[in-house]
Amino acid sequence: MSDQDEATLVIKLGYRGADFAGFAEQPGTRTVAGELRRALETALRRPCELTCAGRTDAGVHAIAQYVSVPVSGAEKDELSGSRLMRSLVALTPDDLSVQALYRAPAGFSARFDALARSYRYRIAASDARPVLAWDHAWWYRGALDAEAMDAAAQALVGEHDFKSFCKASSAEGKPTCRYVGHLGVSRVTEAGEELVAIDVTGNAFLHNMVRTIAGTLVEVGRGHRDAVWVSRVLEARDRTAAGPCAPAKGLTFVGVEYPEHSLAPWD
Repeated sequence: MSDQDEATLVIKLGYRGADFAGFAEQPGTRTVAGELRRALETALRRPCELTCAGRTDAGVHAIAQYVSVPVSGAEKDELSGSRLMRSLVALTPDDLSVQALYRAPAGFSARFDALARSYRYRIAASDARPVLAWDHAWWYRGALDAEAMDAAAQALVGEHDFKSFCKASSAEGKPTCRYVGHLGVSRVTEAGEELVAIDVTGNAFLHNMVRTIAGTLVEVGRGHRDAVWVSRVLEARDRTAAGPCAPAKGLTFVGVEYPEHSLAPWD
């Protein structure tokens, strides 16, 4: 697109991550961006450049990922949202769900205009194998103290250097300070199954940050560490100080916050 762009198409997207090699396109592998781009280019009959709110790794799910695509003045005036929605649903595979289409001003970026991003990490903590949660929860064979995990998690709320919670190779030479506005651990019931849910909202996240937070809090929940240990992990700024990186399939990207009135339905 050129300087004649007059609007931005924003797509709310969900996907089951099991059969994707993550969001970002990679040669020779099946990715979310690759499937979506092919569908968009077929529907719009032109090349498309996608920008997402946050790249997810292989196996990670999303219920509310946002992707922005610049559109021309002609497309702004002529593009039917309902017709495009039907086309994209028909052109995308069963494990990818185009949920809504929005109109945003020219220059809007799903990534850079995001104020906050939210994730939920689910754990099925039981000797019994989970049923409906099998594909989107970590089956932890044992009991977890969710209250202890929640208490320990509060040390991570606020602005900190989260280098201990970032994949070591991704942290080299890059800023690792992030702001976490909310981090809570609770017991929830979904489709009749009891799960431990870790909910986190922040301005942005480092590579493997949420999954490493989850793995670290599980060390507290299983009684191997106390709450003070999480504070020491944070202060260490060393990946080896933290707990393991929890399995990808337990993580779901659940939402993005944008400035008020920046998105309007594309009818």
